[in-house]
Amino acid sequence: MDRDLALSLVRVTEIAALASGRYMGRGDKIGADQAAVDGMRAAFNLVNTKGQVVIGEGELDEAPMLYIGEIIGAGMDVKADIAVDPLDGTTLVAKGLPNAISVIAMAPKGCLLNAPDTYMKKIAVGPRAAGKIHIDSTIEENLYSVAKALNKDISDLTVIIQDRERHRDIIDEVRKIGARIKLFGEGDVAAAIATAFEDTGVDIMISIGGAPEGVIAASALKCMGGDFQGRLYPMSDKEMERCKSLGWTEEKLGQVLTIDDLAKGNDIFFAATGISDGDLLKGIVYYGDNLAKTHSVVMRSKTGTIRFVEARHRLDKNNILKELLKKHS
Repeated sequence: MDRDLALSLVRVTEIAALASGRYMGRGDKIGADQAAVDGMRAAFNLVNTKGQVVIGEGELDEAPMLYIGEIIGAGMDVKADIAVDPLDGTTLVAKGLPNAISVIAMAPKGCLLNAPDTYMKKIAVGPRAAGKIHIDSTIEENLYSVAKALNKDISDLTVIIQDRERHRDIIDEVRKIGARIKLFGEGDVAAAIATAFEDTGVDIMISIGGAPEGVIAASALKCMGGDFQGRLYPMSDKEMERCKSLGWTEEKLGQVLTIDDLAKGNDIFFAATGISDGDLLKGIVYYGDNLAKTHSVVMRSKTGTIRFVEARHRLDKNNILKELLKKHS
């Protein structure tokens, strides 16, 4: 795929972030999410590549835009798989909390797993600990393996875990082992990516979260040389039936999904823009006079290049944003 696609994708996440950023702290997570979806869909119409959404906002009868199976982009032929999360952290924006981002991943057709909308057991690390984890190992074995790879004492290792009751046993086990814990409320993708940047202080993520978000996080970590493993983990009869309807037999559900199962090949693009301040990206800053600043990251697995992009936007000179901000005022 064209290397210039990277900056095109950043423009897409910037628009989605700016569209939803006005909802910060307003208590309207549905409005914030819809604004991000509208922004991403409109911006992607200008990208000179056509692709099919494999990770999106739901099925055709559930989501009017960016639904699974939708064809988007301005290219001639469908050449890419697209995974989107226009707003990772709807509640974070609604409550004005940190770590909300807009994200998109793209790869050649057939390279991104079309994961069912169910839960997934996940474990993720950055480049220095790649190959040192396994989802079937005990928590203790994984933590000591990562600590050794990072040349850290176990008491200096930081594990990021979502603050949910389903993780109570994981939290108790990590505390028993003596590692540090950083809890997060929402923002599954951002938490996984944080393991690949030393300045975040996060070394490993252990979690049970959404499978679609797992594909997006694996795409980002593939670009950075990190590692990710997962296993689908339906937590209700409805989720189990959903998996079976998509061809996931009980045998397949038991399989370990490696980073290469989730994001195949060596030409994957990933872009993210911060909406609220987080460990990795700064949030949107509004200066008045229709001027705003965004902070984004864009990566490509083929080259290993990671770019941080700080941009200033004239909101009154961007036709897409003018329409979106009028609609979502």
